[in-house]
Amino acid sequence: MSDATEANGTTGEAKVADPGRDTAEPTGAEGTAGRRVRVVLVDDHRMFRTGVRAEIGQTARTGVEVVGEAADVDQAVSVITTARPEVVLLDVHLPGGGGVEVLRRSAALMADPEQPVRFLALSVSDAAEDVIGVIRGGARGYVTKTITGSDLIDSIFRVQEGDAVFSPRLAGFVLDAFASTDAPPVDEDMDRLTQREREVLRLIARGYAYKEIGKQLFISVKTVESHVSAVLRKLQLSNRHELTRWATARRLV
Repeated sequence: MSDATEANGTTGEAKVADPGRDTAEPTGAEGTAGRRVRVVLVDDHRMFRTGVRAEIGQTARTGVEVVGEAADVDQAVSVITTARPEVVLLDVHLPGGGGVEVLRRSAALMADPEQPVRFLALSVSDAAEDVIGVIRGGARGYVTKTITGSDLIDSIFRVQEGDAVFSPRLAGFVLDAFASTDAPPVDEDMDRLTQREREVLRLIARGYAYKEIGKQLFISVKTVESHVSAVLRKLQLSNRHELTRWATARRLV
């Protein structure tokens, strides 16, 4: 992974790129027009980070220079503080408190008038509370992992310029949330679940098989089964059919 910060797997020490290393100026005609943006990737799945780097990190072609990677909250804060990227691609669900915690601990960097760090959430989750949570935390946009490479590059440059960027389906969540003056109701049952358990819950309710859920979330089938068991126990439900009815009643599907 050459000169970028790398977090080995889901644990390990994050390393920062050598700022003295030179990379070629972008010469491609794919909309970069000589622009350059420094980016940090934050995601707890190394395989996903590797795929994103391969898609967007060919600086001469895309104009995107990947200057750091991190796999959890502490690594992310350390790498972002050291590398001072212009844009951070931030997963919502991370060990150590999630993307919202990274945003909270990076508030001073986001507010820097000279060199602000801007955040673009990039997540498998399309849940309204995840979208609204990171936007309230200070992220400039939210796109799902189904986005194409070219659209992701375009989104990164737009966020660098200060625009707000959302996958089309998600923009409505944000508009609805900020148009309302009422705080969203607290769901005590949902609050018992971890962020990962909520993701598994939604996919179960949508009819996904365990193997499909594992592929979507980059986790093993055994881990999926453990999450389902935890959700059933916490919600005092007996099987996935009751789980589906429970999620449908709360419009989580």
